[in-house]
Amino acid sequence: MSPTNNEGLQDTDLTQAMTNAARVVEEALDGLLPEVEGMEGRLAEAMRYATLGGGKRLRAFLVMETAALFGVAETSAARVAASVEMLHAYSLVHDDLPAMDDDDLRRGKPSTHKAFDEATAILAGDALQTRAFEILAEADTHSDPLARCELVAALGAAAGARGMAGGQMIDMVSEGQELTAAAVTRLQTLKTGRLIQYSAEAGAILGRASAHQRHLVAAYGRDLGAAFQIADDILDVEGSAEDLGKTAGKDEAAGKATMVAVLGIDMARAHAEMLASQAADHLRDFGDRAAILRALAQFVIARRS
Repeated sequence: MSPTNNEGLQDTDLTQAMTNAARVVEEALDGLLPEVEGMEGRLAEAMRYATLGGGKRLRAFLVMETAALFGVAETSAARVAASVEMLHAYSLVHDDLPAMDDDDLRRGKPSTHKAFDEATAILAGDALQTRAFEILAEADTHSDPLARCELVAALGAAAGARGMAGGQMIDMVSEGQELTAAAVTRLQTLKTGRLIQYSAEAGAILGRASAHQRHLVAAYGRDLGAAFQIADDILDVEGSAEDLGKTAGKDEAAGKATMVAVLGIDMARAHAEMLASQAADHLRDFGDRAAILRALAQFVIARRS
């Protein structure tokens, strides 16, 4: 019998839900990133290489599950989930470049700039980012133009200078420096947390949820994102390249500012557990309908990859 988590769910229930969502989103990505003939075909190939067939699809799963809370059609949710995965893939392609983190391995295969070349990788990232916003603006994503505008604006805020890109800048300039826990929290909130929070909130935007419901879902995503990043910091220390699908131990070697560096492994793990519990508590008002999302909060800190 499969173990049961504190939500009363079988662990296989969450695994199956994540597998099903990943399949739906993979099909959406395949359709939204078609192969292209002609001289620009190499760019399309690199975009597909960077996006298809790998990754945890955590952000996509958050979109799908929170959208389901509000009765959103799966096809609509899958388009938004695919756009988030494109945005995320762009960030990874650029993050792996020699000018950034200089990593040759991503998702267990050569990074995009190694599989193609640096110039192609830069263009692939650029094109994935713009395609993500294009999808959100298309009528097939939602019949209400206001909903589409809100999705575009929210993703822009999560990904820009006051979000993911700003966090990456802080991450780069703080290498080798000793930051406080508060400074590391801000760095990680911007670099990783904002996009995870958006992924949760996107389902509420699609479902035209009330301001209160949208706030609860956003708070869940915020704390889940923080717990997820601390778990990543721990895995960078304790995991192997085979498990992670990327180079292990790079954060410490590069003098990166992480919660593990500030608090130590044990206190960082305890902090992640507190955040995961706090994330789950934000969804109590949704009852059993949010059981999978609450179980996800424990999954992100217990995972091994």
